[in-house]
Amino acid sequence: MKTKGKVFITIFGDKPNIKSMDDLNFQLTLRPTVYTDLETHYQFQLDEESNYLAAFTSSSSSDKKAYLEKYAKFLNEPSINNQTILIDRIIVGSIGKFVIEGDAEITYWIDRKFWGRGIATKALKAFLSIETNRPIYGRVAFDNLGSQKVLENCGFVRVGTDRGFANARQIEIEEFIYRLD
Repeated sequence: MKTKGKVFITIFGDKPNIKSMDDLNFQLTLRPTVYTDLETHYQFQLDEESNYLAAFTSSSSSDKKAYLEKYAKFLNEPSINNQTILIDRIIVGSIGKFVIEGDAEITYWIDRKFWGRGIATKALKAFLSIETNRPIYGRVAFDNLGSQKVLENCGFVRVGTDRGFANARQIEIEEFIYRLD
């Protein structure tokens, strides 16, 4: 059964030199994505480095109208659970579950300014507490080491590989398939 809702996690630290989110007082919030969030999500996915690592992106990622139309439809699709990731009420990313060929899969996107701070891992752990159906799969480009680490830190196990056309790179590449039971 799919559930949608808010998850609040507050983490406190006392280190003045902020190198990771563990060093900072912050509140990570997941909340259902609303239409007004899509503008910010659209801006995140325009980043070239982010697109390269995500690899399997839309062929029309720079077309704002197409992006907004596509994702607006997803907001009302009952098999999709889209959540917006906020740190202290600032949108820093998105995370979601969708079903493809009968399998539940996760997807997430973190604004590159917030990479390397543990946000994706904390957000995925929080998301998995509200999206409890298993198994759930994650797919990641073979060279996206950060995303592989996020999945592994959340208990996902690499179970296979596949090849597919990566729009962001305009070539076919290998992707790793992860599963959480």
